[in-house]
Amino acid sequence: MAGNTFGKLFTVTTFGESHGIAIGGIIDGCPPGLELSEEDLQGDLDRRKPGTSRFTTARREEDEVKILSGVFEGKTTGTSIGLLINNNDQRSNDYSKIKDTFRPGHADYTYQQKYGLRDYRGGGRSSARETAIRVAAGGVAKKYLKQQHGVEIHGYLSQLGPIKVDTVDYQFINTNPFFCPDESKIEALDAYMRDLKKQGDSIGAKVSVVATNMPVGLGEPIFDRLDADLAHAMMGINAVKGVEVGDGFATVEQKGSEHRDALTPEGFASNRSGGVLGGISTGQDLVVHMALKPTSSISVPGETIDVHGKTAEVITKGRHDPCVGIRAVPIAEAMMALVVMDHLLRHRGQNADVKSATPVIAAQVGPR
Repeated sequence: MAGNTFGKLFTVTTFGESHGIAIGGIIDGCPPGLELSEEDLQGDLDRRKPGTSRFTTARREEDEVKILSGVFEGKTTGTSIGLLINNNDQRSNDYSKIKDTFRPGHADYTYQQKYGLRDYRGGGRSSARETAIRVAAGGVAKKYLKQQHGVEIHGYLSQLGPIKVDTVDYQFINTNPFFCPDESKIEALDAYMRDLKKQGDSIGAKVSVVATNMPVGLGEPIFDRLDADLAHAMMGINAVKGVEVGDGFATVEQKGSEHRDALTPEGFASNRSGGVLGGISTGQDLVVHMALKPTSSISVPGETIDVHGKTAEVITKGRHDPCVGIRAVPIAEAMMALVVMDHLLRHRGQNADVKSATPVIAAQVGPR
């Protein structure tokens, strides 16, 4: 199967299935000398792992990552970094009754038609279980970006069903099971999810991710624009059906005089562009939003076909997230980190000696 590697200079290749022995990955291109331990990666994995709250799948996986190579005496060596996470709580029998039935809204039918066979246990390779390795790899990139360049990445749930956040407090995000930045919405989110679970149904969500302290100049014009690679990265996350950079689709209703981000000697007056102009970072916050569909693995009966093309009904049993958007937050952070890290190394390789006569202006206009 092609398409298992992401990035050009900082690359990540993943392997493994939902109900296989383990999942793993190889990171190539990490600069040497970065202090790195398994503990550096475990924090984000703990945020992503299943079974952390009553609003996520009940599958219990510790997601303890092992660094197999590329680190010596606590520092990266510049060689490939091997990562491994064992699968410990597979219940393949949960899927035995639907092994000959295609779950609507899943990759079952397309995998069968493309490869002539499929791993029906939890979706096999198409399962979001694979994203745990992306989160671990993203942890390496996040540490390098923060330590070497001060770049920090914050992801959060910005909408769940009809409930939208009004305020964003980065300090509050990791204090609740929803990764919600708005304390005033927690009670409503809790009530909504409780009712949803009683119905046996699921709901979609919107996740936002922001990189602060961004340098100017990252991104390659034309085909490898920074925003294009971000869209590619986010669309590669399971269940994502739409991506916006900056104001995104809201720009349809904006006039040019309103949308353009004025430049002043004191800084940018606004950031409707999401920190990218012409595919290159402006030094403003990098802002991306994504829409995630509701999971189709629900107990509400649905119409489908079996492997023989005959009409069938499917009721998916097992352990599933009623809202996959919740656990997508650390995944989105990881994918943004991988993109920024890759472009940082590419920029350094070609433009390290570039000097501009124009001063770098602030990400936003300060108080006047």
